[in-house]
Amino acid sequence: MTTGDSATSGASDAQDATRLKDDSSFALLDFVCLLIANWRRLIFVPLGAGLLALGITYLIPPTFTSRTVFLPPQQQQSAAASALASLGALSGLAGVAGGIRSPIDQYVALMESALVQDRIIDEFKLMEVYESDYRVDARKELGQNVRISAGRRDGLITVEVDDKDPERAAAMANRYVEQLRRVTSQLALTEAQQRRAFFQEQLSAARENLTKAQLLLQSSGFDPGALKAEPKAAADRYARLRAEVTAAEVRLHTLRQRLADTTLEVQQQLSLVAALRTELTKLESSVDVRDGAGYISKYREFKYQETLYELFAKQFEIARLDESREGALTQVVDVARPAEKKSKPRRAVTAVVTTVIAFLLAIALLVIGDLMRRSQTGPGATQRWSRIRRALHGS
Repeated sequence: MTTGDSATSGASDAQDATRLKDDSSFALLDFVCLLIANWRRLIFVPLGAGLLALGITYLIPPTFTSRTVFLPPQQQQSAAASALASLGALSGLAGVAGGIRSPIDQYVALMESALVQDRIIDEFKLMEVYESDYRVDARKELGQNVRISAGRRDGLITVEVDDKDPERAAAMANRYVEQLRRVTSQLALTEAQQRRAFFQEQLSAARENLTKAQLLLQSSGFDPGALKAEPKAAADRYARLRAEVTAAEVRLHTLRQRLADTTLEVQQQLSLVAALRTELTKLESSVDVRDGAGYISKYREFKYQETLYELFAKQFEIARLDESREGALTQVVDVARPAEKKSKPRRAVTAVVTTVIAFLLAIALLVIGDLMRRSQTGPGATQRWSRIRRALHGS
């Protein structure tokens, strides 16, 4: 191809591009003319679509929404603090159980759990209502029909339930509150519940140890000389001091799990443990334990286990009282009642939205159709299609 032919081809391509730009430009006047020419289609087609959507909504069964609002159980740490103050060094034991506060999201998660969902499904026979062959499908549909939200500022939990039956919707919403009470009574969630579970476990272990110590003491026999060497006052002091040493060591172990050894709290606890151990060593060395039947050591072990058992029993009862006071604090603010009006479908909104969408789609189809018509019948259409075919064939 010569230089002149190349220049001629380049000029032809430039002219084609200019004509293509002029032909395919869609001016505002052309757009208005297109709308005016098809005004009947732009009016009646969207109106027909809106009326059709409105008619379809009458075929959809109405949905009713019931709503309940309640205040979940609140923490009560003031009673716990006053109870633990009477323990002295033994209060470190309760730190294992009382350091976790349950946020409001925890209660929401419990109500959304599979355990609560299965109970709701079984009680209201939702597998038959939802026509589900599998429980997982019933859970999924139940999750779509139930909305549980937590208020960040007011601390209230809202439960909304959608159902075709207004009576069942109200009953299901109220049942969620009852299920939350049931689950929280079985799990140690609050501070008082955690203390109760902790002291119940410790009390059970202390009871077993006390029984063993009592049996060993009885098997050692009665020794009048041992009574002189180990009077009751000294035994009680030894038992109390040994219990404090045990509690201080547990407290130190707990602190080291979350704090470094260089912190002030750990250093103070180390000093306390060292002082208690020194005092206990002095007390043990001041008593002659070389009795033949081992009565003195067994008697002191018995008093030690007895002291621990009494302390754990006292704290267990206090924790039970706090737990019973917290269990009744799930307060319902608004009880769910059968809805008087349906919440779905929203017929007017559905008809208006469908009409607007149909109107926009009709305009888009008109514009696309007009552009395609121009590209096929306008000047230079044959050359443009030839260039497209050459580009596709790589020529």
